[in-house]
Amino acid sequence: MDPAKLILDGNEYELPVVIGSEGEIGLDITKLRSASGAITLDPGYGGTGSCYSSITYINGEEGILRYRGYPIEQLAEKKRFVEVAYLLIYGDLPNETELDLFRHQLTHHSLIHEDMKKFFEGFPAEAHPMGVLSSMISSLSSYYPDSGNGEDIDLNIIRLLAKAKTIAAFSYKKSIGQPYVYPRNDLSYHADFLHMLYAVPAEEYVPPPAHEEALNMLLILHADHEQNCSTSTVRMVGSSQANLFASISAGVSALWGTLHGGANQKVIQMLQTILDDGADYRKYVDLAKDPNADFRLMGFGHRVYKNFDPRARILKGQADKVLGQMGVEDPLLDIARNLERIALEDDYFIERRLYPNVDFYSGIIYRAMGIPTNMFTVMFALGRLPGWIAQWKEMRDDPHGRIYRPRQIYMGETERSV
Repeated sequence: MDPAKLILDGNEYELPVVIGSEGEIGLDITKLRSASGAITLDPGYGGTGSCYSSITYINGEEGILRYRGYPIEQLAEKKRFVEVAYLLIYGDLPNETELDLFRHQLTHHSLIHEDMKKFFEGFPAEAHPMGVLSSMISSLSSYYPDSGNGEDIDLNIIRLLAKAKTIAAFSYKKSIGQPYVYPRNDLSYHADFLHMLYAVPAEEYVPPPAHEEALNMLLILHADHEQNCSTSTVRMVGSSQANLFASISAGVSALWGTLHGGANQKVIQMLQTILDDGADYRKYVDLAKDPNADFRLMGFGHRVYKNFDPRARILKGQADKVLGQMGVEDPLLDIARNLERIALEDDYFIERRLYPNVDFYSGIIYRAMGIPTNMFTVMFALGRLPGWIAQWKEMRDDPHGRIYRPRQIYMGETERSV
């Protein structure tokens, strides 16, 4: 394709055109500043590509999400989370031998150093689990230094994936004052996490199959989502050659925000508000449509998707299945269903493409599983972990990569004397 042309102050500049494997078109402005002295301005980076990537493809207009070319619908139906983690990090689905080894490594690296328990003791009981998770992941760099060679990096990837669920479960146990439950080698990745979360010493705990299935799907659906806020944070921190643990810790902190990973918690809080007000969901739909009202329906619309979020389609059926198998009657789910029905029929929502997103149903499923609201974002982080690792690894292995250094348009005072 011929280069694009930019005319600025009477001068013409050529911008090379880059075409992705799915036909995405980008204008390469790498040399624009050196040639013209000008930069592009894109607050929030909504129209800016920060990197080349081969990990995740999203088509927001068509509602498409693929990991390494595989549709999310197929992965969620046919694969386990550990397989999807391997796919994201290493590029292909594992064969039987590779999968057995990967599972073995994740199982036998799940214990954390006993001294790390002292760190948990230093946090107040009311400490948010996301703050604990971010701090503890960063502390792993003290126990497992990064020499920079490939073998150390691969081992630290295994360590991080294996130990993050232990750290997350320990942070929950700390918050409720219960003794820590150690990981078991005879359980799957997600079943072991549920065991550490809910079991108490000297008592047998077997995770309900419906919980295992739901958690496996949720972790897969959250595993990666292209260059979002937390993923871009991981890449930016990693671009300075910060180690894996420091980079992922930064991603956890970015995910903590209510506009990102904390959105599913906001959905539950909104539904609870409607329930406490007599469950009059139509009242709140009207408030959402009123430009003068200070109310927003959480869980509808998405920065990227201008169609139905494909992850929400999958979770809608999973929510019905989980609650049905458990015999749970949750009034919040009834409110959610009514809100969704109105949104899909009302011209206001249709014209604005405000479809339910993944946060709309994930919180309800976590709630049905007995997971407390302040742990919702931690669950999101556990799912997103392989995606962050894959993005960090891709950025680190890029021979053309360089430290992130955005520019700005200065709007402050011009020179003045003291």
